[in-house]
Amino acid sequence: MSEQYLGNPLLKRSDVQHKFTKKEIEEYIKCRDDSIYFLETHVKIVHVDKGLIPFSLYPFQKKLIQTINENRNVIVKTGRQVGKSTTTLGWLLHYVLFNQSKTVGILANKAATARELLSRIQIAYQHLPKFLQQGLKEWNKGSLELENGSKILASSTSSTAIRGFSFSCILLDEFAHVQRHIADEFIRSVYPTISSGKETKIIIVSTPNGFNMFYKYWNDAVNGVNDFMPFKVHWSAVPDRDQEWKKKIESTIGEDAFRQEYEAEFLGSSNTLISYEKLQELSYNNPVYRKHDVDIFEDVNLTHSYVITVDVARGQGIDFSAFTVFDITEIPYKIVAKYKNNLIAPLVFPNIINIIGKKYNDAYILIEVNDIGSQVSDVLHHDLEYENLFSTAWYGRHGQQLSGFVGGRRDSQFGVRTTKSMKKIGCSNLKALIEDDKLLIPDYDIISELTTFVSGGDTFSAEEGANDDLVMTLVLFAWLVDQQYFKELSNQNIRDNLYKNQLSQIEDLTTPFGIINNGLNQQEYEVDSEGTIWTNVK
Repeated sequence: MSEQYLGNPLLKRSDVQHKFTKKEIEEYIKCRDDSIYFLETHVKIVHVDKGLIPFSLYPFQKKLIQTINENRNVIVKTGRQVGKSTTTLGWLLHYVLFNQSKTVGILANKAATARELLSRIQIAYQHLPKFLQQGLKEWNKGSLELENGSKILASSTSSTAIRGFSFSCILLDEFAHVQRHIADEFIRSVYPTISSGKETKIIIVSTPNGFNMFYKYWNDAVNGVNDFMPFKVHWSAVPDRDQEWKKKIESTIGEDAFRQEYEAEFLGSSNTLISYEKLQELSYNNPVYRKHDVDIFEDVNLTHSYVITVDVARGQGIDFSAFTVFDITEIPYKIVAKYKNNLIAPLVFPNIINIIGKKYNDAYILIEVNDIGSQVSDVLHHDLEYENLFSTAWYGRHGQQLSGFVGGRRDSQFGVRTTKSMKKIGCSNLKALIEDDKLLIPDYDIISELTTFVSGGDTFSAEEGANDDLVMTLVLFAWLVDQQYFKELSNQNIRDNLYKNQLSQIEDLTTPFGIINNGLNQQEYEVDSEGTIWTNVK
């Protein structure tokens, strides 16, 4: 029987015995114990100009290999065309060859890209000496399996891509270019499972692409918040790249593109509502804790006042229902909690709002009621009997204005309708609040949405493939703080006076219990000027 795998003379099938020479045994042990030696001595790669060549590692590539060897989780931020993928693929080849029963996942933004990465491992594998090869049990475009029980699978990055497998190592290639909602879902559903093992490894490699999940993981790694070891590769680490090379590339693709693609800087979208410089300054914190799927950044202070602004979706997995809790006690205003969910039903959403509203001192609530938000406000007020709901009314040429709380005017309505003029005012005010440091934003999701909240014609909205549900809660808040009623409400002295006036109105409207004269035991009495009743005592 042929020792070849499916007729390929470069590959060895499984169950083929190899009689090692003493020299081969020594070389095998040396390769097993030194991945850098193995790569530089026996691995061949395809060069774009020179074709198949030996893999000669640059100094930064050797350092990257050492970093991966010494750390369980590694995140790599690099510019384009520096050999980052080739380096990590070489490490993966060594990993499956010299370890038994290891399952590796290569996940990229596209399935075709993941398969291309696997093909580069396969090219390197089939040019190895036979004594270094494992026998093959499976070899195709999407996977390979060795007779030592190790295997490599290639797929696109998604929560379902690796379902049913127990992975020892996962490579997330160009993770910054995975669509945001897919990356978020992948991290939420898959990462806890992967990280539960004691020896499992995760390698994230990418060029920056805005302020997305890759940005968050990189930033957390740099600040020591997560367990990833950060590794940055600058374009100048590649030999033959100098200032002349930089000027040539920069003149072709532009300065901003060069900063992102080669300097590996995080840049937001163009034409954003908030200036690029300010977006760069914004920093986020991890929530103190989560409750009812709400991220809590600061717990309630019983002496403070709070506002909740609400954006309602249909709960069909597309747009998100969201709300943000603001501390309005003093300026700068602070975001203390936020909620975001694309599956919660509109009839269930009010229960979450009610719980958090009660928690934050019966917070004042403003709900956007363009679509089905009125259902949420109706349930919140009529069924859950939540009182502090803002209402609006139309004031002629002044347009839609905050009119107080429910019942403030006969023509008032629950919540606010997002009109063209209202959104324009909200966006303008939001820009001023953030850029003048009058609104503190500790949340990553909100900052991420702000980086893709861009101008489109005569309004601002999320760019294609992004969401703006949390940003719209900020727009609602920015519109709210410009309203005269809110300015009066947020003034502590005026708040106290309003409270006293409300008590006085209640007392005036309450009919006092009178004296009933039944005609029996009548006594003579008189009432003085202060209302005191005096009777004669015999």
